[in-house]
Amino acid sequence: MSAAPNEQSPLDPSLEAEIEAALGQMSLGDVDSGPATQPSQTRGGRPQREGTVRQIRGDDVYVEFDPRTSGVCSITAFDNPPALGSRHTFTIERREVDDGMLILSRKGAISKAKWNDIAEGQVIEAMCTGSNKGGLEMDVSGHKAFMPAGQVDLRHVADLSDFHGKKLPCQVMELDRQRERMILSRKSVLHEQRKEQAQQLLGTLEKGQTFDGVVTSVQQYGVFIDIGGLDGLVHVSDMSWDRVKSPGDLVKEGDAVRVQVLKVDMGADPPRIGLGMKQLVTDPFSAASSTLSEGAVVTGTVTRLAAFGAFVKIADGIEGLVHISELAHKRVSRPNQVVREGEVVEVKILSIDADKQRVSLSIKQASGDAGDDASAPLRKDDPTVAKLRAKFGSGVDLKGGLG
Repeated sequence: MSAAPNEQSPLDPSLEAEIEAALGQMSLGDVDSGPATQPSQTRGGRPQREGTVRQIRGDDVYVEFDPRTSGVCSITAFDNPPALGSRHTFTIERREVDDGMLILSRKGAISKAKWNDIAEGQVIEAMCTGSNKGGLEMDVSGHKAFMPAGQVDLRHVADLSDFHGKKLPCQVMELDRQRERMILSRKSVLHEQRKEQAQQLLGTLEKGQTFDGVVTSVQQYGVFIDIGGLDGLVHVSDMSWDRVKSPGDLVKEGDAVRVQVLKVDMGADPPRIGLGMKQLVTDPFSAASSTLSEGAVVTGTVTRLAAFGAFVKIADGIEGLVHISELAHKRVSRPNQVVREGEVVEVKILSIDADKQRVSLSIKQASGDAGDDASAPLRKDDPTVAKLRAKFGSGVDLKGGLG
């Protein structure tokens, strides 16, 4: 059976579940009181019409749509009092039963609404009077309202007390005057603002532009940055000239960062935006190239080991590779037999490839002739090999396999 024409449409299931988790069936008159009656349901979208301002009387703006249809809107819905005869687009909130007058609001307008004029879907200004674990306690024209924690911002808010005493633009998600129950959402207002910002930004976005953005998500492969209505990705390789093990070591959600647009793919839905952070600081390789020369012996720190050798940081943002054959004059089967991560070593610069930004290094050539370290022992065996040597004797040549 189809619904009656005036039957209200249900709230979004996820929002309904959030409200139930925070309030259950309690009245806002007393958040700790007993159960109330069945909650009301929000209405669907309201029609919009363009009308002409005919009269301003006190705080009321009277609007004419046609000779038979008129409405009234609060003057607080305008940034400045409208001129008589000017035309504006209004949202029809409801029709008064007594005189048939339409109660109007304006899309995007934030009004200090009177209690009797408030309608679901309207954007109003509300004062935060406190908070609990479920969300914010709000005041609207002297009446209590509630904003679930998940509706406060586009992202999770760790400390709701930051909003105490602040006036917030909110959308009325649910209104039941009999039960004194009003549910508000700031998130929906911010979402609409973000959509408008995104449309404006897409029209002017170009490679090479720089933005002050906010970190919205940290992933292992990079971080997402909100640059004003749109999110772009800074790949981990574009975060810093230094090697980044984990993006979370550099930034966290909510951090303000400056980024440069590296690429824009308008063919994707949504558009893909590639951003960079390191591009806005001097390339250390270029800066240090004048001070580094092939054949020079410098001091560096071992940053990581690989099967084929060891990487050594010799300047900010510059790592060079010591191939396993250049670790020592003796034959080395594993780099950790000679060096460990974090160890400070002397290395000789064998070659510098400016185009590929690669530096080849040598530890054995920095230490002098082969005779200088030919008799020097390699690193202490790992615990497993040490136990085998203790069992079979130090003179036994331990090779692969125990069989």
